[in-house]
Amino acid sequence: MKSIIIGTAGHIDHGKTALVKALTGIDADRLEEEKRRGITIDIGFAHLELPGTNGETLRLGFVDVPGHERFVRNMLAGVGGIDLVLLVIAADEGIKPQTREHFDICRLLGVRAGVTVLTKSDAIDRDSLEIMRLEVEEFLRGSFLDSAQAPIVAVSSLTGAGLEELKSSIAIVGTAVSARDSSCISRLPIDRVFTMKGFGTIVTGTLISGSIRKDEELEVFPLKRRARVRGVQVHGSAAEVASAGQRTALNLAGAAVEELSRGMVLAPPGTFQATRRADVSLSLLPSAKALKERVRVHFHSYTMETVAELSLYGAKQLVPGQNAFAQVRLASPALLLPGDRFIVRQFSPVVTIGGGVVLDAAPIVRKKKSNAGALLETFSSQNAAMILQARVAQRGRDGATLASLISETGWPKATIENHLFPTIQRSQIIRVGDHLIDSVAFDAAKQAALETITTFHSKNPLVQGIGREQLREHLGVPEAVFAFLLESLASNKRLEFAGELVRLPGQGIVMKGEESESRKVIEAAFQSAGLKVPFLQDVLAGLKVDKARAQKIVTLMLRDKILVKISEDLVFHHTALANLKRTIGAMKATTPKIDVAQFKDLTGASRKYAIPLLEYLDRERVTRRVGNIREIV
Repeated sequence: MKSIIIGTAGHIDHGKTALVKALTGIDADRLEEEKRRGITIDIGFAHLELPGTNGETLRLGFVDVPGHERFVRNMLAGVGGIDLVLLVIAADEGIKPQTREHFDICRLLGVRAGVTVLTKSDAIDRDSLEIMRLEVEEFLRGSFLDSAQAPIVAVSSLTGAGLEELKSSIAIVGTAVSARDSSCISRLPIDRVFTMKGFGTIVTGTLISGSIRKDEELEVFPLKRRARVRGVQVHGSAAEVASAGQRTALNLAGAAVEELSRGMVLAPPGTFQATRRADVSLSLLPSAKALKERVRVHFHSYTMETVAELSLYGAKQLVPGQNAFAQVRLASPALLLPGDRFIVRQFSPVVTIGGGVVLDAAPIVRKKKSNAGALLETFSSQNAAMILQARVAQRGRDGATLASLISETGWPKATIENHLFPTIQRSQIIRVGDHLIDSVAFDAAKQAALETITTFHSKNPLVQGIGREQLREHLGVPEAVFAFLLESLASNKRLEFAGELVRLPGQGIVMKGEESESRKVIEAAFQSAGLKVPFLQDVLAGLKVDKARAQKIVTLMLRDKILVKISEDLVFHHTALANLKRTIGAMKATTPKIDVAQFKDLTGASRKYAIPLLEYLDRERVTRRVGNIREIV
């Protein structure tokens, strides 16, 4: 069974609702005011099943829209998700203003299939009907409803004349329409919200992609509120699952009626991000006025509507009948994805002036608008691999993740991986786990890493290498990519590691000139002093190098264990401490215990030195403190 959404379109009082009722037996006018006034005010719904020409059953969901010019905004909420259109023209009135506007809207929304219906055929004679048919053919010539490829059927909802021919035409066109993909990520734009006694919150909409199951958790965009699906209905009947292309009603738990409204979207939680900006391809109707830069418009996509500002790329204004790339800046956040169609209406007076397709709902901030052209040309192509490669490349060293690509495109993970596989095989894209980076950016990051390390060595000759995290922050690459970058350079022997430090191969610490001389002065001062060492700061104060370099020299000598720091203030030459340990160790046979006074006499050290030295010997397990004496271990 194939599910198809059919939308009506046409001028007020041309018989759209009556036609839907004649076809389905369902009155799509559900509001009391609609029945009282005899006009359609809001979108209504009906359904019908027909046998397709290939033997499969067509499950048709009808969206009946209002024809009055005051309710075009409601009409737009209904036609965004349709697969084919019934363009309804009253045979006794012909083409009227909303006939033209609705037809323009269908073309701008990318509707590619439909049937033209001449209603009220019983109201005129045969010759007049034939003249009207010729006028309509001329109006539709060259469009997707050109009579050469799309049928024109005359009907009377009153007498039933032509209804069977219309059903046959719908079956032919519907069979040729491509089914929506239920394997894609689900999105349900909400067009109605109400409460039902015993059930609670109910939302309805046309499921434009994917599928939704009972007990599934969904996220409400842009609210960022999660809700659970307590029940599913498809065309008024309970179901376990709703699939793309079906009119769907959901009973939600966790979201109150007061929180929800038309224009919100249900989708899997944590998958997408609502946006206030989108780069688009915009078409201006020939009947519109020239569109100036930074103009405010009414923006419609699926069931959502908001005020927006249009910023043109590469032009100061867009002339009627022409196309351009533009950025849409929305007054309210919305869930948009590439491929979503939209309509723009003049801010005042409110008339339809154009529309187009979203190319990028997560545009990066560009310093120059002129840089967007080539990228948007790629995004407007049908080459998925090129689009994904461009999305990764535009992020530079930051790269992208599979999750971010899913969020930006709406494509499932498997689809993205399949399209990226050839570029990864050719090493145009580097994949590290779920991180992806363009090979040009990756090579540039490697070169930048080598240059950064080289510069660090030249500025810090007394330091073995740069810290890993310091280098990563400087390069600005994700941790996973950074680790892979280092491994790649190390495997090619272009750098090496010293613990947490990164350095060029063979880059040791070479002291020259004043540093080398200062090191010798420091070592001589402590080596000659034995256990009666001077204060470190006094030694450093007499050096020719500055304080910072002097401290680095001491740090290196401590690291290499030439000097040994036994307390905050006392530093000794390693030979003095080694001699002390040997001396104390040799006493064990004759004098197994020693106190502070004996130690002072033995070493000639004052108490200020003796206590720290004894504590050092305790740490080195040469002695063990017992009360006020030390046992020699």
